[in-house]
Amino acid sequence: MKTGNRAPLSLHVEVERFPLKEPLRITGHTMLASDVLTVTLQQHNAAGRGEAAGVYYLEHGDVSHSARQIEAVRSRIETGIDRQALQHLLPAGRARNALDCALWDLEAKLTGQPVWQIAGLHLPGPLLTTFTISASTPEDMAARAHAYTQAKAIKLKLTGEREDCDRIRAVRAARPDVWLGVDGNQGFTRASLQALLPVLLEARVVLIEQPLPVGCDADLDGFDCPIYLAADESAQSICELPRLLDRFQVININLDKCGGLTEGLAMARMATELGFEIIVGNMLGTSLAMAPSCLLGQLSYVVDLDGPIFLGADRPLPVRYDGGFIACPKDLWGAPS
Repeated sequence: MKTGNRAPLSLHVEVERFPLKEPLRITGHTMLASDVLTVTLQQHNAAGRGEAAGVYYLEHGDVSHSARQIEAVRSRIETGIDRQALQHLLPAGRARNALDCALWDLEAKLTGQPVWQIAGLHLPGPLLTTFTISASTPEDMAARAHAYTQAKAIKLKLTGEREDCDRIRAVRAARPDVWLGVDGNQGFTRASLQALLPVLLEARVVLIEQPLPVGCDADLDGFDCPIYLAADESAQSICELPRLLDRFQVININLDKCGGLTEGLAMARMATELGFEIIVGNMLGTSLAMAPSCLLGQLSYVVDLDGPIFLGADRPLPVRYDGGFIACPKDLWGAPS
């Protein structure tokens, strides 16, 4: 809601579980379901919704903890709150993201203006998205890459294991035509990344995401890498962007991580001013979570918004994947009533 709009709100908080079709494996974690926090805010005869799944390395507790965070400030929210006040009421993360996105959606319903227009963006269109392949055997990963027949961009989850070399080669052999990126999910050291670099170059990999653990970014100082490096876990908020200069060329912005579209837009604009390119990501979530990310993705050259394809079931009005692109139905989120 716009600053100064403090009319009472009615708040509804729900925890939902969406089982995955099959386990998703990244460095140190195997995921079986997406537990999401869904917030609905009502004012007058309008309702706005927001969803957040959270990120495994940031949340202090499961999704029920985030629901309790909101319940602890329920009276402050229902008295009437705007997006700017919300930035100070809750820390970055799942709870604030769900509330922030619900406030944007509610404003669209109340004002008759779509969110993209309120945010000063262009009319959103389809976005090139990566399709993620979970870390597995090289043969299995190659088969999955081949099965993504519509994909124009693929991202591989790596683990820092010796088998990563064979994984990369197998996927590139299966799909010589695609944009190919890899995600280390903090599983590498500078030395192991250096050792893998010839294989990455041979396979024409164009992006390496978060190779080193958070806190080890200085190990990249002086690292001569001809492939773009993207900060994900190391770029959790806008205040961290300046220290990432000269170490990374790309910033991955995830609304669950930074705490909502309000912060995401601010991060994207500062990142661009500093000379970074941006990618918009979302680890897991339903189409309701993809919609605000797709709006932010209009500022990005590629997005990583394939979360719904891993779910056994999605929302009734799902995003569409066609020809390697993601597109959101205009009535899914952020549109006038």
